[in-house]
Amino acid sequence: MAPSDLLRLAIALVALAAGAAAVALAALLLHRTPGPVSTAPSAPVAPAAPARTPSTPRRTGFPAPPAGAVVFSREDGPDALALAVVPRGSRVLVQASVVGQQGTGVNGLDVTFGATRAAACGTGCYRASLPLSTSVDLRVRGGGATTRWLVALPSPWPPRDASTLVTRAARVWRSLRTLAFYDRLASDPAHAVVSTWRAVAPNRLAYTVQGGYDAVIVGGRRWDRAPHGRWVESPQSLPVTQPAPVWVSAQDAHVVGETPSTWRITFYDPRTPAWFAITLDKRSLHTLDLRMTTTAHFMHERYGAFDAPIAVNPPSR
Repeated sequence: MAPSDLLRLAIALVALAAGAAAVALAALLLHRTPGPVSTAPSAPVAPAAPARTPSTPRRTGFPAPPAGAVVFSREDGPDALALAVVPRGSRVLVQASVVGQQGTGVNGLDVTFGATRAAACGTGCYRASLPLSTSVDLRVRGGGATTRWLVALPSPWPPRDASTLVTRAARVWRSLRTLAFYDRLASDPAHAVVSTWRAVAPNRLAYTVQGGYDAVIVGGRRWDRAPHGRWVESPQSLPVTQPAPVWVSAQDAHVVGETPSTWRITFYDPRTPAWFAITLDKRSLHTLDLRMTTTAHFMHERYGAFDAPIAVNPPSR
């Protein structure tokens, strides 16, 4: 099973549970480690945050950005909200994409860019043409809620293409012997899980979920432990190859910001599908920080201890 298939399965579980914390945990585990994960909640779960109520029915579809766009994304309540900006000389084509908890675009929203009202361009897709400015003022209204998002455009404009940098960063990631990282995964504003991970090439992985599950994977075997429980050994149903980048592919990657030592890069992954923002170290091309936005899956990861003396071994009984 490909990484994108695992993520789609995780997204489906989150959607079916309407944002329950237990299923957000399952999504986190399935994202990298398919295997025996219980989704039974150990305590009552708070209701999920309400989604916007569109004025027209939703239709199947995912509002991908147009080709050549500079992309930005964020969590917007239970929805994923993305902005695509396509350079067109003295003007820009702007598109807002709104994806609901079921993985389809949200229709019937009132979307404006400054004083310009957007036109629907498909399921969950809203577009307009604007004069080039230093920022885009996006407002999304629906279901009694209003979101205002002021997005500063990078300077110089249009920004530098980062396709080669992302390709090289993925290559560096796969060349690592060990990696440790922090992960926060949310399905909506009320439900999130925090975990720490250790990866050792080529097929060893361990994670600890804050207040939750632990697991260790070594080749074709895995050990899982529920809170206050004992380790349970089982086969690892699908191979794990680590360390490996989170994204599957990268489209329209651009440098949207930088410091003397880092680049900030955004891109769209059509095979997941998801929007990404990563921070790369200029010298090593290590990925230091990553944010992913997609259906009921808002993830932030911070990476460190590159090639440090980290071990992942079967747990003692």
